[in-house]
Amino acid sequence: MIVFSGLDGAGKSTQIELLKEYYEKKGDKVKYFWSRGGYTPGIEGFKRLVRKSNSNIIPSSQGPSKERDQSFSNPLLRKIWLLLAILDLMFFYGVYIRFKSFTGVKVICDRYIYDTSIDFRLNFPQEDVDKWWLWKCMVYTAMKPKKHFVLTISVEESLRRSKLKEEPFPDSEETLKTRLNDYLKFINQSSQVIQINGAIKINDIHNFIIEQVKK
Repeated sequence: MIVFSGLDGAGKSTQIELLKEYYEKKGDKVKYFWSRGGYTPGIEGFKRLVRKSNSNIIPSSQGPSKERDQSFSNPLLRKIWLLLAILDLMFFYGVYIRFKSFTGVKVICDRYIYDTSIDFRLNFPQEDVDKWWLWKCMVYTAMKPKKHFVLTISVEESLRRSKLKEEPFPDSEETLKTRLNDYLKFINQSSQVIQINGAIKINDIHNFIIEQVKK
C-alpha cells in the first residue's frame, strides 16, 4: 500500500495517476482509494438514506454551510457522526485495504489516517478525537503503508493551484497554514514518512517515487 498526503494542489492526483500507470504497464492490478473521515463509501450511503427520508438531521448539501454548522452544533449528533465515520474508516483501513493487498492488488491511497486526524482537529476542536479509544483502535488495526509520501507546497501556491483547478470548497489561507504546519510536524515525527517538494518538475517527482517504491 502506497499513501499520498498533502495540501490541495500539491500534486497528489497527478503523481497517483502516474504511479497507477506505472504499475498497470507492469501488469499489476491497482486499486485507487480516496478517503476522508465522514466521506467514505459507508458513510456516504448512510447519508443518502437519511436524506431520502426527508430528515433534516444531515445537511442536504455537500461542503461547508450554515446548515452544516447548525447540525454539528448539536454535541450528540456530532459525536454519533464521528463514531460512524471512525467505524467506517476502521473497516476500510483495517479490512478492505488489507484484503485487497493480500490478494496481490497494489493499493494507492489518496489521503490516510493523518489527513483525517487534521480534518477532525480543524472541524471538531471541541472533541479531541485523537484521544478517543475508538480512534486509537482504528489506528492500531489499520494497515501500515509500505511508503507514505507527503507532498508539500507553500500556502500561496496551494491557493493559486486551487483557483486554477476551480476547487468547489477550497481551504482558507489560515486553514492551509494550519494544515501545512501539521504535515511538517508529521514529517519530523515519523522516519517512515517521505517528504516531497511539490513545486519541482512532475517527472522528477515521479522518478523519485518510483525509486522509493522499488526499494
